Amino acid sequence: MNLALFDFDGTITTRELMPDFVRMATTKRRLMIGQIVLAPVIVGYKAGVVSGNAVRERIADFAFRGLPRQALHDAGERFARVTIPGVLRPDAMARLQWHREQGDTIVVVSGSFDLYLSHWCTQHGLELLCSKLESRDGVMTGRFDGAQCVGAEKARRVRERYDLSRHPVVYAYGDTHEDRDLLALAHRRWYRGREID
Repeated sequence: MNLALFDFDGTITTRELMPDFVRMATTKRRLMIGQIVLAPVIVGYKAGVVSGNAVRERIADFAFRGLPRQALHDAGERFARVTIPGVLRPDAMARLQWHREQGDTIVVVSGSFDLYLSHWCTQHGLELLCSKLESRDGVMTGRFDGAQCVGAEKARRVRERYDLSRHPVVYAYGDTHEDRDLLALAHRRWYRGREID
């Protein structure tokens, strides 16, 4: 049985979905204040002086700290059911189906939040490795639970969960520099929809 590793945002979908989920799951008041408070971080990210990890940490902290875990779980289920279907790439979904027909193990490996990816992957019968947000006593802390699943962490988590030597062929699909370590695990790799060496 082969192994197929798929990034999510920009690979299976047409765009990054974290901002969409934040808008759905956070109060309007918090969103308005956040646009002001987080503006310097966003500008720094676009200028290349603030890392993607730092931006995601600040956004998650501001958007979700203090919110009930169950409310975000419910928002994630709704997001997976209502929003994600409208931004799926037909070619990526066809490739997922091809792997399913081959009997391959298919894993979504993503920096996106478990809050919605867990629902979407369950709907499609896919395994999942992703970033998780921490909660205590049913309340979100605003922190990540462990490392963000990006860059080298993607490859580390795959190696931790799967014995790559047991899979005759490993396929990987990605679309940004944060997927390079994931792609490096594979015998056959696709970057932005095209197979590369």
